[in-house]
Amino acid sequence: MTAWELRTERLVLRPWRDADREPFAELNADAEVMRYFPAPLTRVQSDQLAARAGSHIAAHGWGLWAVEVVGGPEFVGFVGLARPAFTAHFTPAVEVGWRLAREHWGNGYATEAAIASLRFGFEQLGLPEIVSFTSAVNRRSQAVMARIGMGRDQADDFAHPQLPSGPLRPHVLYRASRDSWRLHDDGRS
Repeated sequence: MTAWELRTERLVLRPWRDADREPFAELNADAEVMRYFPAPLTRVQSDQLAARAGSHIAAHGWGLWAVEVVGGPEFVGFVGLARPAFTAHFTPAVEVGWRLAREHWGNGYATEAAIASLRFGFEQLGLPEIVSFTSAVNRRSQAVMARIGMGRDQADDFAHPQLPSGPLRPHVLYRASRDSWRLHDDGRS
C-alpha cells in the first residue's frame, strides 16, 4: 500500500524514519509531555510505539504520521489517525490524536496537522465520523479539539477502561462528522 504524506503550509506529515526514534524517545520520556498519561515511556516502549505507528502506515497508507517542520526540525512528534485499542460506547472508531515535543508547543502545529488529518479522514478515507478523547483534566488538548471544529456532548464522556481509578481515568470525548465538519472547515491550513 502507498503511504500517504500530508502537507500543510508549515508541516509535513509523513511515514516514520529510523532517525525519528531518538527524538521520539526524548519526548516520550519528558514528564510534562506525558503528564496526562500513566507514566513516561521507556526507550523500548517508545520504539515499540514508533514501530506500531510505522507498520500501520505501511499496511494502510495512513495512521499516526511523524511530523516535520518545513525548513525546520525533521521530527517534532506525531499527529494523525488511529483506531482506539479498547472497547467503549463509541468504538469501533477512528480518532485523531497528537503528541508533540514540548519545545514545539504553542506554535499551532497540533491544530494545523490535526485539521489536515481530519480533512484526509473525511475526504480520502470517506469516514463518516472521527473522534478525539483525552483526560478530563487535559485542557490543552481539549482546546485543540475545539479549535479543529470538534464538538463535545458531556453525555459521551467516559471512564477510560485501560486506566486505573484516579484523576486520569475520567475522559472527555469530542466528535466531528464529515457533514458537520465541512461546514466549519473554512480553508484552515
